[in-house]
Amino acid sequence: PYLESARALYFCTGYMANLAMLTALTGPDATIFSEAVNHASLIDGARLSKAAVQIYPHGDTGALEAMLKACTSKTKVVVTDSVFSMDGDLAPIPALLKLCEQYGAWLVVDDAHGFGVLGKQGRGVLEHCSLRSPYLVYMGTLGKAAGVGGAFVAAHETVIDWLVQRARPYIYTTAAPP
Repeated sequence: PYLESARALYFCTGYMANLAMLTALTGPDATIFSEAVNHASLIDGARLSKAAVQIYPHGDTGALEAMLKACTSKTKVVVTDSVFSMDGDLAPIPALLKLCEQYGAWLVVDDAHGFGVLGKQGRGVLEHCSLRSPYLVYMGTLGKAAGVGGAFVAAHETVIDWLVQRARPYIYTTAAPP
């Protein structure tokens, strides 16, 4: 409900979902703007993507805007955790989304520590901040607050179709048990 024309895709882990998103959405002609204190799975996904990676200081939307403004890449992806597990602080998701919409960038949000906790119904940071946008690519894990295994990526249906066709961690892994 918090993503326009949303569909979702199930992954065996959040780590695999993050690798899949970043490697499938980008490539050598793209730039990833990565939050300085992102989770290791986001850092690894950015490294494996072959995209240029620029790291912006923790929570610094001004620095990120300067980077986005200077970027000439056709594909731009801003990637962040929603709740940073080591500090417990919340990323400035509304401001990040506004920048992504302004500069034509995807906003990839890892809500591993927000899904099941944030929002009136526990639907995560997007519910908490009342955000909707076709620029959002959202990952939630099911192994934390939901108490089961796996993770999901929710995004515009075109993005999910792309992941089904291009995300090697989705295509070439063993399915989760029933």
